[in-house]
Amino acid sequence: MTTSNVLSLPFRKSTQISLASSIRQYISNKYDQHPDMFRHDLDVIDSLRRDAVHTRDAHPSGIKKLQTYAGQLVWMTGKFPIDIRVDFTWYPALGYHTEHPLVQNNLKYELMNILYNLAALYSQLAIASNRSNTEGLKTAASYFSQAAGVLKHIKTEVLPELRMASPPDDMDEATLESLTQLFLAQSQECFWQKAVMDGYKDASIAKLAARVSDLYNLAGEAAMRSEAVSSAWIHHMSAKHHHFAAAAQYRAACDCLEKRRYGEEVSRLIDAVACVNEGLKECRGGYINKAVVDDLQGLKKRVEEDLKRAEKDNNIIYMQVVPPKPELKVLERANMAVARVPPQVANSHEYLGDHAEFGPALFTKLVPFSVHLAVSIYEERRDRLVNNNIIAELETMTDKLHEILSSLNLPGSLQALEKPLGLPGTLVQHADEIRQADAINRLQRGLTDIDKLCASDKAVFEEAKALLAAEEDEDRNLRMKHGTQRWARPESRVELSRDGGAKLWNQAADIDGYFTSSTSSDAVVRDKFAAVKDTLAILAGPDRGIMDYIPNSRRTEIPELLKPAIGRLRGVYNDILRLESRRRKRVESLRARSRADDVKGDILAETARLERTYPNTAIVPAHFEEFFDKRLDSSYEPELEAVEKERADQEKTVADLQRANREFEAQKRSIGEKGSHDREKALQRLDNAYYKYKEIVSNVEVGRKFYNDLNRIVEQYRTQARHWVNERRKEARALEDEISMPPLSSLSLNPTRSPPAHSYQTPTPASYYTQPPQPQPQAARQSIHGSPLVEAQIQSWADNVQQQQPRPMPPVAPVASMQGSWTPDMGIRFSGLPPAGGSNNAQGGAKPPARGAWDPNAGIRFG
Repeated sequence: MTTSNVLSLPFRKSTQISLASSIRQYISNKYDQHPDMFRHDLDVIDSLRRDAVHTRDAHPSGIKKLQTYAGQLVWMTGKFPIDIRVDFTWYPALGYHTEHPLVQNNLKYELMNILYNLAALYSQLAIASNRSNTEGLKTAASYFSQAAGVLKHIKTEVLPELRMASPPDDMDEATLESLTQLFLAQSQECFWQKAVMDGYKDASIAKLAARVSDLYNLAGEAAMRSEAVSSAWIHHMSAKHHHFAAAAQYRAACDCLEKRRYGEEVSRLIDAVACVNEGLKECRGGYINKAVVDDLQGLKKRVEEDLKRAEKDNNIIYMQVVPPKPELKVLERANMAVARVPPQVANSHEYLGDHAEFGPALFTKLVPFSVHLAVSIYEERRDRLVNNNIIAELETMTDKLHEILSSLNLPGSLQALEKPLGLPGTLVQHADEIRQADAINRLQRGLTDIDKLCASDKAVFEEAKALLAAEEDEDRNLRMKHGTQRWARPESRVELSRDGGAKLWNQAADIDGYFTSSTSSDAVVRDKFAAVKDTLAILAGPDRGIMDYIPNSRRTEIPELLKPAIGRLRGVYNDILRLESRRRKRVESLRARSRADDVKGDILAETARLERTYPNTAIVPAHFEEFFDKRLDSSYEPELEAVEKERADQEKTVADLQRANREFEAQKRSIGEKGSHDREKALQRLDNAYYKYKEIVSNVEVGRKFYNDLNRIVEQYRTQARHWVNERRKEARALEDEISMPPLSSLSLNPTRSPPAHSYQTPTPASYYTQPPQPQPQAARQSIHGSPLVEAQIQSWADNVQQQQPRPMPPVAPVASMQGSWTPDMGIRFSGLPPAGGSNNAQGGAKPPARGAWDPNAGIRFG
């Protein structure tokens, strides 16, 4: 929007949505609190948004509406995640697609739009200020500075946290930078104008004007990198840049006149004329505001008059050397305009409270989302510590203990001698446990479940990979269709945005690795089961079957010489059993204690402490790191120390066991005991099968948990892939539409009358020379110093213009003199007017034309 000789920012527009109902649904689904607790807060947030999006008039009352809603949004980002399943719809304010809304499920996107409209309101209030007096100029300068401050805040604080692949064109980094510099330039211009009104010295006014010129130049350079700032605005910035460069040199020349540096005065006036002429070149298209053109022309007239007077005085009276421009001292700058962020925007939390400007903060009783994340992180670390560092270590020691017992043929060698007939008591207990657990069917069902879970996870993963592959093929085909120059977007596998193609394809490789590793582990578990399946079947059968499997010993009494060795070995073996039983109880107790470890209350207390200590900082899970470490240390450090004690006890007990077993075996060999060898082996196989069954059960549970966890990973991966593919396809459609748009030079803002049907004729060869030259297509965006575009008089127009068909050539009357095709022998002759008898000219009988300047209106004649 252009008013007077400065610019203001239009508002972004939004559609009405029920924010309260969406938040209510999200609280109901994601939090363990009932949404009715926040009924008042939900009504208030809807009312705040309604007031904010309907603020479209340049009135100071709108400032508080926008600031209040923005402040509550900042507060809510600490309570909710950025994506709360609300589709915020906003229409761009600048650019060529202002009728195409952008919809995002993103709280930061909503905040960014509200702050953008706050900056627009400040700029429009500045325009509406009475700049014909010094008070009005001070007010306008303040509003422009605040507009620049809000835009700078968006760029530095909000945009980096937006989490969008690409921000809207009119809110990307280049556009925000250009608008920030533009409003700083206009604020500085107000200070310059006030200095002129107040009659400041010329040297001071020159410093202010030089800084105005610099700021407009910075705004124009940033605008050239933007896709949203129109050519009209770019030319406006360039014209103002040259205008104030000329004004600065003019005021510096006046200062030179006062200080009797007449040669320098002339040089600066010459440069001022050159600058003002450059500024007037930007006005040739006719779309720059008339006030800007009038300012330039008035300045030019004044500078030229002073230059004429100064040159005359210097040539006749003073005769000082006129230094060239490179020898002139660079003008100093006096900067008065600063991007001032309103405190209500920079520190919005300070304005929330029962008696504060923005009212009480909403959803204060809602447990912040960061706390939920912190609870999840703590539970994950606790489980990892307990399962991996404690329980897994204890189970590894137990497995190693069983391997040692198996290698020593224990307890089979003892049982064969102690119970030469029938079934040992421990074997009967193991067999009962196997039967009650339905061991074989349980393992088979577990392995079948693992296969189903693996297949389900793979199906989800393959669907996600198929989406990525399809998108990659589509992108490759479109790139081949349009060419790499026009299809200017990254390939699928190298797209580096958050959750972009590069990340998704890398994740695919990682998940493939998970499946490869898990499939290998599954095969190992199946091999274990196959190795002990037959032995487990014996244990699961009746006692008679077990007795038939175990041969009786030929000696029914224990030799007296073996009894001391058996007693010592049995004592150490019982120590082993007690150690294992104590360890098993420790593991069960630790698991129960871990499940009962509810950290939520303590984290809420820690959250309150952090909010009191750091009121300006949003609470994030990283703030709880010290709390996590202290709590885990206090709760589980004794268990970690107990693991080391268990390891030392086991090493001592195993050493005692091995020593006792050596004595036992030596004693057996000394008396030639061999009658129980077969029974010993059979008992040992059954005992090994029982412990292998326990190991396989643990493996199956681990596998089931792994695939359930992997299911969450692949489901999330598929969701991310779908979202990314949909975004890429939307981007592709938009890029195709942009590529297929006609050149800007072929579009017209004025309706044209269709030519009559008889004009669709093939022109004669001569008509290509007699037609006036057709205008060449111009680029959509020209440099600041290039030729202006007529179409750039408005901010947005391309979306509403129908594609123009090429205009047919009008019919040309046949030339009677053209007997045939032109040949180089005929030559080219120019004439002021075409002769009546074209045939005579063709034959060379006409009077030769008089020499002189060629009139372009006469055309070109051949013959």
